[in-house]
Amino acid sequence: MAFTHTNARGVLYHCNCKDVTLKSTGRVQRIYYFSKDSRDTACDKPDGYHVKENTRTGLPFLTKKG
Repeated sequence: MAFTHTNARGVLYHCNCKDVTLKSTGRVQRIYYFSKDSRDTACDKPDGYHVKENTRTGLPFLTKKG
């Protein structure tokens, strides 16, 4: 089941992830991002992270718990 988050403005966002190759090192790294529409790249929220929101735009993002 993909993770969804409703921000303070009432907009529903879907968590997505994608493996990207870094140009500088060639290392493969997984990135997480939010979108308003449901996509094939939908995924669960990773363990050890929680969701915060940009106060100006309302866009959610993941941060490490701590």
